[in-house]
Amino acid sequence: MIETNNKHNIYNYGFTGTKNGMTDKQKKTLKKILETSGNNFIMHHGDCIGADEEAHNITIKERKYIKVVIHPPINTYARAHCKTGKVEILDSKKYLERNYDIVNSSDILIACPKGNKEILRSGTWATIRYARKLNKEILLILIDGSIKI
Repeated sequence: MIETNNKHNIYNYGFTGTKNGMTDKQKKTLKKILETSGNNFIMHHGDCIGADEEAHNITIKERKYIKVVIHPPINTYARAHCKTGKVEILDSKKYLERNYDIVNSSDILIACPKGNKEILRSGTWATIRYARKLNKEILLILIDGSIKI
């Protein structure tokens, strides 16, 4: 069990990934993480097409009673509009601001980038860098499904 600072032992997963979606191996690893997490977590994501939407659907399928907190972007161009399950939708914000909110709300950041090497000009990698700066625990799921901590 992950250590938390709250009296209910509920912990928060933040999720970040690419609009191109996850590889099948990344999806399989995320599913395993959620299967072993029990029902003591809340999932936070940014509600974009691709990986966010896939993570939402995997979460709802694996743990239908889990609360999902959506941090939507102001720019709706790539928004997925996830609504299934037990959902709380927060106010829309600019991409970087909402990504920081996801990290700030999380005990652990689950990240599924589209490549194994860090790149600049990537929202996913910017979110990972911010989580590192705050010394958050990060589960980096690489494209082959392996986890780099």
